[in-house]
Amino acid sequence: MDIIRPIFSAEDLAQMPDDGKRYEVLEGDLAVSPSPNRKHQRCVLQLTRFFEKVEDAGYGQVFPAPFDVILDHHNVVEPDVLFVCQDHLDIVTDANIQGPPDVVVEVLSPSTRDRDLGVKVHLYARFGIREYWIVDPDNQTLMVYRLTADGYQPWGPYTRDETVISPLFPAHPLTVATLFR
Repeated sequence: MDIIRPIFSAEDLAQMPDDGKRYEVLEGDLAVSPSPNRKHQRCVLQLTRFFEKVEDAGYGQVFPAPFDVILDHHNVVEPDVLFVCQDHLDIVTDANIQGPPDVVVEVLSPSTRDRDLGVKVHLYARFGIREYWIVDPDNQTLMVYRLTADGYQPWGPYTRDETVISPLFPAHPLTVATLFR
């Protein structure tokens, strides 16, 4: 007997309860995550502060979670932090992001680590997200994947004493240590 598993969509996700859990649809599969821990949230706060400076300089807009990104009917993600460059702001609606943002940041948690390092790397590259940042609060590192014609190329991991410069906002370097205050 074959087991038939349901295929979830953006419409199904909209019907999920507001129960403090994070719901995403990845390749039609429903992914549920518990509320994040203190280290995770501190990193998200520092990332948001960094991207607010980038926003204030006129490069685009930052959106911390919870804010859905609808990549297609069967792929809806809720990154920890995302950034949309000024020339792509037409994908931003009051309810969500309709298409790939320019930068997506995920902060690793025990419950999301495998997903963030696995399916999301391939998913984000496939949909054309220009940079995917992965912050590891336990090891205090930042890995950056930059999209090229051949897919994502990894840069890093950057450690606490290193600085990251994105070609998307080169005048705003990020000192990795600031993420772990």
